[in-house]
Amino acid sequence: MSQPNPYKTRTGMSRVWWATRYSYEGLFAAFRHESAFRQEALLAAVMVPGAFWLGRSWLETAMLLLTVALVLVVELLNSAIEAVVDRHSFEWHELAKRAKDYGSAAVHLSLLLCAGVWAVALWHRLLG
Repeated sequence: MSQPNPYKTRTGMSRVWWATRYSYEGLFAAFRHESAFRQEALLAAVMVPGAFWLGRSWLETAMLLLTVALVLVVELLNSAIEAVVDRHSFEWHELAKRAKDYGSAAVHLSLLLCAGVWAVALWHRLLG
C-alpha cells in the first residue's frame, strides 16, 4: 500500500486558500521567468478589451476571450513540461526532445486557433 502524500494534508477552505495562492505564485513565476508567457500575457492585455469591441454577440466575444485564455493555459503547461525536463537533466535525450517538441506544438496550435478565430471575427467586423 502506498504512503499518503505528506504535502496533501490541507482540507476544506484551507486547501482552497493555499491552492489559489500557489496558482498565483505560478502565474507570477511564469511572468517573471518565461519570456514567451510574458509576451503572450501582454498581448492578452490588449486583446481582452479588444474582444469586447470586436465581438458582435456574447458568444463571439466569449470565443475570442476563450482562445486568448487557451494560449496562456497551453503556454503554462508547456513551461511546466520544460521545467520538469530541465530539472531532470540538461543532457540531450530523444524523449526529452520529444516532450519539449510536443509542448511547443501544442502552443503553436493554440496560437493558430487564436489567430484564426480573431481573423474571422475581424473580417466579419470590417467587411460584414
